Amino acid sequence: MTGTHPRHELDDLLTNPVRLSIAAALAAVERAEFALVRDTVEITDPMLSKQVALFEQAGYVAVDKGRVGRRPRTWLGLTAAGREAYERHIQALQAIAGLAPRPRR
Repeated sequence: MTGTHPRHELDDLLTNPVRLSIAAALAAVERAEFALVRDTVEITDPMLSKQVALFEQAGYVAVDKGRVGRRPRTWLGLTAAGREAYERHIQALQAIAGLAPRPRR
């Protein structure tokens, strides 16, 4: 039985705080350089690589590799599916928070 509680709209991939932070960082831009996302979310290169691989498998993040001058660069961006999943997840969190009883004054 599928319930009507907003938690049913949460995306399992985004319930992890690190992955939610990565998605939030990417939701604000079209694409971002790997190092910028790493520094913004305050994680290591291997941790970001692992999380990006999970996002890629789910079709939530697109990875573009290229060069700036002689230096290799990697850019990350949410796909349309990733953006939709992120927005749905945030709306579910807001709906859950809105269910809290209001304190009496």
